Amino acid sequence: MNSFTWTLQTFDDLTNKQLYAILKLRCEVFIVEQACNYQDIDGKDLKSFHLCGWDGDNLVAYARLLPAGVSFNEVSIGRVLSSPAYRRQGAGIGLMQNAIAHCYEKFGKQPIRIGAQLYLQKFYSSFGFIKDSDMYLEDDIEHIEMILP
Repeated sequence: MNSFTWTLQTFDDLTNKQLYAILKLRCEVFIVEQACNYQDIDGKDLKSFHLCGWDGDNLVAYARLLPAGVSFNEVSIGRVLSSPAYRRQGAGIGLMQNAIAHCYEKFGKQPIRIGAQLYLQKFYSSFGFIKDSDMYLEDDIEHIEMILP
């Protein structure tokens, strides 16, 4: 497993280059790779903490941590992704471990909700998340809500 450098910043603390890298990777994964035609820039970034895993100047993994009331009633983790060039190198595991720890640090130890792509249910379950909804379609991809109690 590679050792990546992890950063956590508010939107206002991101540099232009960091923000560009985040939006570029989100576009690469969610819009191009997953063929989803949707509005990625949704206003929630302004209220989020941005967790980034870096290999030098390369963004390898990303998630945004949202306070309760922004996406769900609970604290949430969203836009979870790893760069296609770095998959199977432990970036996703490190990302979720850091995301959970930082949610507890920033928002207190309380339940964390995610909207997970259905095929990743086993991955998220490995961190203690449990299924908390029926399957639903979001951008034509099967999702479920999961909660870490």
